[in-house]
Amino acid sequence: MSWYDSDKEDTTIYKVVLNHEEQYSIWPADRENALGWRDAGKVGTKAECLEYIKEVWTDMRPLSLRKRMEELAKNPPPPPPPRSSKPRTEGDELVNKLSQGSHPVEASLRPKRTVQALKERIEMGYVHIKFTQTRGGTELGVRLDPEAVNLSQADFEQGKGTVHLEGNLTLNYVPVRCVAEIDLASLEGQGHLVPLKVSAAAS
Repeated sequence: MSWYDSDKEDTTIYKVVLNHEEQYSIWPADRENALGWRDAGKVGTKAECLEYIKEVWTDMRPLSLRKRMEELAKNPPPPPPPRSSKPRTEGDELVNKLSQGSHPVEASLRPKRTVQALKERIEMGYVHIKFTQTRGGTELGVRLDPEAVNLSQADFEQGKGTVHLEGNLTLNYVPVRCVAEIDLASLEGQGHLVPLKVSAAAS
C-alpha cells in the first residue's frame, strides 16, 4: 500500500511523538522512534493521532522560544534612553559650516559625469550633490522637491545654463534642505544647507 493512499485505506497504527522543543508528529507504532523524538502517550489511527495533536499542540512556538519570551516578560530590557532634541555635535558642526554662506559643489554622477546623466537623475527625483571643500568631500543624496526645482535656465541639449536644485535629507541626524545652483557646462556650482525645524512630536 502506498504512503499516499487515503486515510480509509491506511490501516497503520501510529503513535504521537514529540521532540525536545515540544513539537509534535506521528510515527508508525511498530517502529523505533527517530533520534531526538519520544512517545507522547497517544496510539491510534492516523486520523486519531492527528486529532490528538490538534487538541494538545495549541502553541506552535518551539519550547526554547517560549522560555525566552517568558524570561523577557519577567525581566524586560531597560527602555532606550530618551532621544535628545539636540543634534549630535558632529552634525551641528558640519551643518553649521555648510549653512553659513555658499560653498563649492559639484554634481556627483556615476559611472559617467555628463549633462545627460544629471538630467536623468533630476527626472528620477534624486541627485547626489558633493560639497568639495569639506574634509574628504561631503556627498549628499538629495530627494528633490519638484516644486522648488527650477530648470528654466537650463539647456540640456547644448550643455549650457544652470539648474536650481532643492531637496531634503538628514545629515548626521540633522534634517536639512540642500540648495544648489549647478552650471551645466562644468557640472559645478555653489550650494548651502538650511537646517529644518523638527516638531516636538518628532523629536
